[in-house]
Amino acid sequence: MAGTYKQRDFRAGIEDQSLINELTTRKIVVREPVRLSPGWESTDKPDDELNFRSVTMDQVDLELNPPKDKLNVVFIIMVLHGIGTLMPWNMFITARNYFENYKFSSNYTVINTTYASKYVNSVSFSAQVPNVIFNWINLFMPLGGDLTTRIVWGILVQVLVFVETVVLAMLDTSTWPGVFFWITMFSVVVLNTFNGIYQNSVYGMAAKLPGKYTGAVVLGANISGTFTAVIDLLALKMAPSLRTAAIYYFLTALFVLLACFDTYFALPINRFYRYHEMIFQKDKQKKELETKSKIHGRTPYWTIFKQASPQLFNIFFVFFVTLSLFPAVQSNIKASDENFIVSEKYYMSVMCFVTFNVTAMIGSLLASHVQWPKKEWLVIPVVLRVLFIPLFLLCNYQPVAFTRTMPVLITNDWIYFVIAVVMGVSSGYLSSLGMMYCPSTVDSRYASTAGMFGAAFLITGIFTGVLTAIVMPYIVSMRVWE
Repeated sequence: MAGTYKQRDFRAGIEDQSLINELTTRKIVVREPVRLSPGWESTDKPDDELNFRSVTMDQVDLELNPPKDKLNVVFIIMVLHGIGTLMPWNMFITARNYFENYKFSSNYTVINTTYASKYVNSVSFSAQVPNVIFNWINLFMPLGGDLTTRIVWGILVQVLVFVETVVLAMLDTSTWPGVFFWITMFSVVVLNTFNGIYQNSVYGMAAKLPGKYTGAVVLGANISGTFTAVIDLLALKMAPSLRTAAIYYFLTALFVLLACFDTYFALPINRFYRYHEMIFQKDKQKKELETKSKIHGRTPYWTIFKQASPQLFNIFFVFFVTLSLFPAVQSNIKASDENFIVSEKYYMSVMCFVTFNVTAMIGSLLASHVQWPKKEWLVIPVVLRVLFIPLFLLCNYQPVAFTRTMPVLITNDWIYFVIAVVMGVSSGYLSSLGMMYCPSTVDSRYASTAGMFGAAFLITGIFTGVLTAIVMPYIVSMRVWE
């Protein structure tokens, strides 16, 4: 068989031979080194990163394929944490009937006390003072390490305080009302101390994400008020006693905080959150390498404050005006018409708590879709909101233990309702815009610090508003009006 093959059988065909000749005669010219597209080497990245050292495949995949927030999971988690930031305050204020008309009432205690009349002012002071102090301390001297440590411990301590509050609700405290009062105030102090750290850290976390996610936290804070207002209405209608209603309040807060705890640990699993965390850290490192700052890694707080100050003022002033009126003034506005659609029993709950919280929630939700006016003009509607203070005082505001001498000029309940709606919507909308704009006014590596500044000015606005509300009964009771 070997001798039967001829040489021509092994020759290439005409087409094959022409292809071979073309390949052997063609010159391959490489004019420049091969580059990764798009311009990887021109991005001035560190050599370790260009050589893919210290870069995981997950990071490469995230950068090449930026993920989206599927099903708005991260947005919903931020809303939930927003609910958690105001849940302690809302629950203790909503449960005022439980404390004033049950635990400190003369029908329950064996002795007459003045704790019922002191409750609102005492709990407001006990809540806001530590909240303000630890918000500012946490900004300049982060307590407990990184964000994770601060958020986790902030939530856990609040959970323990609510467990203790539920236990106290179940106990018979009729023979020791004084001890119960001071235990309650101490619990409020501890609760809001750790809530201040938690709240400040949550805004710092949200500032690393696109602007609407900071708005989501504000939206959640307003939903928190709506949530507790609805629970209050249901309790008035369905709960067999104030004690049972209060236990429902505190258990609800407990479950919300546990949900915040669980969802925080779910964030690193989410690709969208990991991507923005990675971008934030890389941008921060890159800017530090480029500037080679002489401050040796110290955060330039004064520079951040100056750059963000217009939005910080907006945030402060929105909450200052709002808390000057809600709930202290608004909850004491009485019906002018006995035949109004809302009966006297539900007037305060509906016209104050439900109206404000629902409309503020709508305003925050609107800010996630519409951002107007732009950041440089936001101050105009913010400052104009100061007009709500005289408008509310001209309504049928009847402060407890004071004799009003100022004439009531707004005697139509529907006009008051419209004013209340505009106040609530503007509060939610403008505060959300201020918090959303704030991180974008500084260098991206300082966005988290700017977000924490915003949270500190938010709670400072609340605190000063609460203090100003104390003056309102004296204004409408001045002799000059007689």
